[in-house]
Amino acid sequence: MIKRIVEISQAKKHLAVRLGQLIIKENNIELTTIPCEDIGVLLVDHAGVTYTHSVFTELLRCGAAIVLCGGNHQPSGMLLPIESNTMQTLHIEQQILAKEPIKKQLWRQLIRAKIKHQAKIAGADSEVYKDLLALRDRVRSGDPENIEAQASKKFWSAFISTIDFKRNIEGAPPNNLLNYGYMVMRAAVARALCSAGLHPSIGLHHCNRYNAFCLADDVMEPFRGFVESKVKQICETQTVIDELTQPMKAQLLEILYEEVKIGENAGPLMVGLHRTAASLARCFAGEQKELELPEI
Repeated sequence: MIKRIVEISQAKKHLAVRLGQLIIKENNIELTTIPCEDIGVLLVDHAGVTYTHSVFTELLRCGAAIVLCGGNHQPSGMLLPIESNTMQTLHIEQQILAKEPIKKQLWRQLIRAKIKHQAKIAGADSEVYKDLLALRDRVRSGDPENIEAQASKKFWSAFISTIDFKRNIEGAPPNNLLNYGYMVMRAAVARALCSAGLHPSIGLHHCNRYNAFCLADDVMEPFRGFVESKVKQICETQTVIDELTQPMKAQLLEILYEEVKIGENAGPLMVGLHRTAASLARCFAGEQKELELPEI
């Protein structure tokens, strides 16, 4: 079953748990109930929301990720289940002991897939399409030339032809749409990694000591394109994008339910995330060398 993404972004909401059900109330009136086991990500994006302690403990027991946002609508923190895989200790040990050449080769695969997606999103008729594919072919183990940054510079320059866009987390729209989409994707990736018995802090390439989700940031690289593609679609079909509206949020959340192809299999992106995470665990274990990555 595909897990649900639940977003709470309005004040006066109170969350509680009763008999395994998440209860959503407003002014002491029960609005709806959702089985905790059906929830994949709970996203709380309003300072006025209140909740009982059991909301967190029950959702974590069911394997959900919980994202808490600050006043700028950016994530202030994330809660993930500690025990979500029976082989967790073994998998984390294999993850820690993975040799540097293996990690560099895995990073190469992730970046090549990311740049390929950027080329497809830019479009074959774009001025940067051939340049991006050429850069993709130049990515070596560990990406010592930082081809990723070179490709991103070209990609963002051609991202939306109708506006002069610069990617900046604090920048003008549609940066706000990208920020929101990336936030949801990051939470879903981190949850999938935990379900595969891996630790989201121990990265392949990202290694910031203040980042608790280095591996999630590594693995989400080839999944960023799904957010970028949706944001581009929104910008090309809507005249006003100054504010991140509820309908826009709904479109961005729907990304996780859209069909994605990984190898010979096709299914919801959220399921695909688990395939990729499981393949990464097998790579750490030495059982395979190639990651199972999505295609746009």
